[in-house]
Amino acid sequence: MAGSIQSLERAAAILRLLAGGERTLALSDVALTLGLAKGTAHGILRTLQQEGFVEQDPVTGRYRLGAELLRLGNGYLDVNELRARSLMWADDLARVTGESVRIGVLHQGGVLVIHHVFRPDESRQVLEVGSMLPLHATAWGKVLLAFDPVAPGELDDGLKPCTPATLTARADLDAECARIRAAGWAGEREEAVEGVAALAAPIRGHRGAPLGAVGIGGAIERLTSDGAFPGTLVAAVRDTARAISRDLGAGIY
Repeated sequence: MAGSIQSLERAAAILRLLAGGERTLALSDVALTLGLAKGTAHGILRTLQQEGFVEQDPVTGRYRLGAELLRLGNGYLDVNELRARSLMWADDLARVTGESVRIGVLHQGGVLVIHHVFRPDESRQVLEVGSMLPLHATAWGKVLLAFDPVAPGELDDGLKPCTPATLTARADLDAECARIRAAGWAGEREEAVEGVAALAAPIRGHRGAPLGAVGIGGAIERLTSDGAFPGTLVAAVRDTARAISRDLGAGIY
């Protein structure tokens, strides 16, 4: 097993130190407390400052935690609140539609499944919490690409085909996202897995920004009729997305 990286351990120790006690510390305080040479402590603090994790008071020269940590912390809280607020609504959606429900968020170029409700029957199923879904080939991913301005920048230059139905041309995907924005929901038919279809809608936060997507997935013969998604399923997914969004403080949309 690979050993730990000393510079990262020291950076983490500095952040923990700044998070407690006096909240602002001089370079000498950091070095003395952690047993580091001043040059080493200064180099780590300078790097953390460049990344926004640490700020330096221009008058006193003392260091404090930076705004980037707040942004990361808010992201963590948003994901956990999203899951907590979604539990009841996701259960209801599975019961109403008879299909499995997934809630996903944008993460490292894909969709991270943060909640999964099994299809309410006696079939054997595998829990997918923590799994990653492709952005360009799933209903959840296409919702994020359509509504989250950050998501398109997460796409790889080459769109890898998952099945023969996967959209692999950026122009086709852009056109699909335009249709999704107009409709308010996304569907996919065998684009990620052959024989499987899915539809999803965006979940928004109190500022109206997209936080994730909720959707259902299952056998294409159950979810579609003559290639189209029944209006009842679309309405159920969109109603669930709106309900979760309202719980998170979003206005009516």
